[in-house]
Amino acid sequence: MESRSYTQVARAEARDRNHASLLAAAERAFFAGRWQDSSLERIAEGAGVTKQTLLRHFGSKENLLAQTYAHGFAQVRDQRMSAPADDIDAAVDNLLDHYGEMGERGLRLAAMDGDRQIATMVQTARELHYDWVDHAFGAWLKALRAADRERRRAALIALCDVNTWWLLSHHLGFDRSHVRATLIFTIRRLLEEQP
Repeated sequence: MESRSYTQVARAEARDRNHASLLAAAERAFFAGRWQDSSLERIAEGAGVTKQTLLRHFGSKENLLAQTYAHGFAQVRDQRMSAPADDIDAAVDNLLDHYGEMGERGLRLAAMDGDRQIATMVQTARELHYDWVDHAFGAWLKALRAADRERRRAALIALCDVNTWWLLSHHLGFDRSHVRATLIFTIRRLLEEQP
């Protein structure tokens, strides 16, 4: 009985490892270029398994993409929403941690001109950014009149966008401390300015 239990545990662990390897291989393929050009064979090979194993886990390329995105999105959401609310410095640190690790991937995702499934993913990521702005700066925004709140929220969404980070850090060549100081200064001015 003990041998059978051990075998079941070993199989479950192998299944979990294969699943994680397939998600990682799919993520690499997705962000390396056009998802449509990635073959299931190549993704399976990148995970060290067969195409049949991939299909047993995910059923189709579309489902593999959906689960890969869901896995990555959950990690990003958890990281972004861990920012303390109503602390500008901590919010900017959270943002820069995220962009330092995932910013280039976010830019590649936004630039993909793929199918409806990818467009939906881009929109979901965009909405998470909007939710993060509301989470991080909500107390300041709630104190404003509706028209002023809408204008400042839009400004915060643009200011904290990955494209702004890219412009500051890559086009202008600012190091992290300079990007941080620039964002904190600008956000403070925006939030503290009297309407």
